[in-house]
Amino acid sequence: MNQSMNQLNELIEITRDGQRFYQHAADEVKDVELQHLFRDLAQAKTQIIQALSVKVATSHEHPSQGGTLTGRMRELYANTRSRIGDHDRAYVDQLEQTEANILHAFENAVGDAEPDVRALLAIELPKLRTCHERMRQLKEARH
Repeated sequence: MNQSMNQLNELIEITRDGQRFYQHAADEVKDVELQHLFRDLAQAKTQIIQALSVKVATSHEHPSQGGTLTGRMRELYANTRSRIGDHDRAYVDQLEQTEANILHAFENAVGDAEPDVRALLAIELPKLRTCHERMRQLKEARH
């Protein structure tokens, strides 16, 4: 597998972490508005994963199907925090950090990417920035 496809698979895994975390958090939080927001953001991640997976598949490679250990640990940490503190705030805080990590990974990848991959990432980056901004604003409003 070439470097570009490895890079895309890493981004798929990081984005899948966010998708799974949002889905889990939507099931855990009590606030109906948060449930809707988390489901919307999980869907946004699904669309990004699909776009990246298509690119990997068209290069005759296998798109990653998993996530990362770091993503799973962040989810477990939020679960623990939610049990000993402000339930919804624990998820908001950790999901905002997850968004920041995803955005950072994509921004770093753009500089190293081949032109066709860079073009794909340029399409997805505004979506990621919007997701991060929504969570950042939510986090600030809850503090």
